Amino acid sequence: MKILIAEDDPVSLDTIEECLLDEGFTTVLARNGKEAVTLWEREKPDLVCLDIMMPQMDGFEVCRHIRALNQSLPILFLSAKNEEIDIVVGLELGADDFIRKPFGKHELIARIRSALRRADLAANPERPDSFAIRDQLTVYPAQLRAVRESTGDKIDLSPREVAILSLLHQHTGDAVHRDRIFDECWGLDYFPESRTLDQHIVRLRKRIEVDPSNPELIETVRGIGYRIP
Repeated sequence: MKILIAEDDPVSLDTIEECLLDEGFTTVLARNGKEAVTLWEREKPDLVCLDIMMPQMDGFEVCRHIRALNQSLPILFLSAKNEEIDIVVGLELGADDFIRKPFGKHELIARIRSALRRADLAANPERPDSFAIRDQLTVYPAQLRAVRESTGDKIDLSPREVAILSLLHQHTGDAVHRDRIFDECWGLDYFPESRTLDQHIVRLRKRIEVDPSNPELIETVRGIGYRIP
């Protein structure tokens, strides 16, 4: 999923981008309002994050421009302007959420996932796109969510976690080599550290396995990679 970040502060821009890349999102970066509009029109992102105070066009103007042409695209304001009037104006212009600076990575990712899910459900209220893993877990890729069948618990997933589960599911029963997982879930130009994949699998198991110390959904195939048995 592609996210446009419009932010004129380079430190904030780099920090937000790093958070999103780490979760498997693709990013498009704009350093002022006019650039944000140009990139939105060209790149067609799935969600837009806007700062308010930007040169050339402020975030309110960018939001107004996008909403005049697209009523469904999720738009989030990320701003240090957190007076009630700023929040009200942003929401009345059609933003889906307003996140006050400073904010933590986990809050940002959670708000983005929530906005993407709402947009997907609104656009496709009856779409059943999903796949099941061993009749224990149902994954809904567009919603970045899985549901544990035994309890009905909902589990938030990152785009990269969805990509890993989708790839392993496509090859259920077969071992998928580490290099293939990196190529398809990180990109061919990504040069990982030796433990990057293992660390992601550990985190993913903590979310989806009933007992992460005795995994049933994702098995380790020593010397090769991973598989869904």
